[in-house]
Amino acid sequence: MPKLLDTIAAQRPDDEALVDEHGRTTWGELHERTRRLINVLRDAGVGPGETIAMMLGNRRECFEVFQACAHLGTTYVPVNWHWVADELAYVLEDSGATMLIVDTRFVDVARAALADERSAGVTHVIVVGEPGSGVPLDGAVRYEDALAGASTDDLAEADQLLGGPMFYTSGTTGRPKGVRGALSGSTEIPTEIMGLIASGMSAYVPEAGRSLLVGPVYHSAQWAFTFMPMVSGSAVVMRHKFDPAETIRLIGEETITNVHMVPTQFKRMLDVAPERRAELDTTTLAACWHGAAPCPPSWKQAMIDWFGPVVHEYYGSTEGSFISAIRAPEWIEKRSSVGRPLDTVEVIVVDDEGNRLGVGEEGTLYFRSLMGMDFEYHNAPDKTADAHLEPGVFTTGDVGFIDEDGYLHLSDRKIDMIISGGVNIYPAEIEAVIAEHDGVADVADIGVPNDEFGEEVKAVVELSDGVDATPELAEELLSACRERLAGYKRPRSVDFVVSLPRTGTGKILKRELRGPYWEGTGRSI
Repeated sequence: MPKLLDTIAAQRPDDEALVDEHGRTTWGELHERTRRLINVLRDAGVGPGETIAMMLGNRRECFEVFQACAHLGTTYVPVNWHWVADELAYVLEDSGATMLIVDTRFVDVARAALADERSAGVTHVIVVGEPGSGVPLDGAVRYEDALAGASTDDLAEADQLLGGPMFYTSGTTGRPKGVRGALSGSTEIPTEIMGLIASGMSAYVPEAGRSLLVGPVYHSAQWAFTFMPMVSGSAVVMRHKFDPAETIRLIGEETITNVHMVPTQFKRMLDVAPERRAELDTTTLAACWHGAAPCPPSWKQAMIDWFGPVVHEYYGSTEGSFISAIRAPEWIEKRSSVGRPLDTVEVIVVDDEGNRLGVGEEGTLYFRSLMGMDFEYHNAPDKTADAHLEPGVFTTGDVGFIDEDGYLHLSDRKIDMIISGGVNIYPAEIEAVIAEHDGVADVADIGVPNDEFGEEVKAVVELSDGVDATPELAEELLSACRERLAGYKRPRSVDFVVSLPRTGTGKILKRELRGPYWEGTGRSI
């Protein structure tokens, strides 16, 4: 039997494990379905060291795939369901995926991506949908049909190896990169390690609680705050789309103990009518964690006033997992901090010449896992090297300092990442699309203030000689982005400039370009 579920299923077979809009699954049912899915994957040639991609919404089947791959030693790639076909085809090729599991809601994108020659390595396609929904992709099988016909045989002891996710994350140049870490799939690490890592989540969320998932599970933080507690017996209640009023209701009705949010979700909840906000029942809520983007202090204070002292913040990254944390009572005293570094993390502050700095001195932040964990960018050794100061010491590209009390403060983002609504956006990818237009001499995409999302994308364009800046041209550029990029990446607006600010070597000074847009906001990111 799958080890990660044995004890829980034996002790609590009739308790709920998974809840979504479509139904509820008990631990006993999850146990059996996971065994069946393991055999479906094995029969398709998926095993240790193999990779599958999954373009699924927030639904119960997602967690069945997570469980099955964990036991098989298989790497799974949670795909952003907002991507267009070109983006999906790129990741299918880059990750080496041999199987795609896709939600019926996204089959049109999958169909176009699978027709691309870059997807030639995908030999099996499974479609997840409601019973009777059919199989809208040639050559695909329906998920429920595959499970119904699968064996419930147990895994051999020797086969029980640890598999996990490879998330694709944005950077400063080129396409998104797959982050391959200690949990991304191994033929050597036994599944007991997963339990040890998961038990560490008890410092953040209650054991055997009920996690609420209201953000896309293809984000590493949403995965970490739901699947990792699940390994220790926490149920997961999920919704595919975030609705602030529904979230207020779900926290009480589903006796939620912990939830992860991003600042934009805070703002949307705070905007709910007062009479609806008054319906919130926080009796069981022990922790509301937030991260992924800077949070305006006024929003956070309002959430603490409403939820109580359970609104906590963490700082981390897909590459380095959790780095620091600050709980509500501490934050009230240290409002500009993202907390003390965890006991398992060493923070190193470095100046532009590579010299290590002391207390209160601002520089580029580097981190070392004291557990010996590290990462690499899949198929990108040069980018892996660029992110490391030395083996095991990496940077997120953020600038900050450690104060005299040992608290970490962030000052700026040294890299060009835009974070909108907690989502990382890759400027170079957008710039590549706009730069193809004949009238564009150069382009820089930057993040500018947005009251709801924190930042939004703006394209700043330097035109070729003889080309006029017109609303029609701006629309042409935006239209090209609509055709080639997922919606969250597209610029909201275009500004034309005579020339972009550059260094003596010709590099665009994005920090200088952003400055005027952020004047008077009290922050630079």
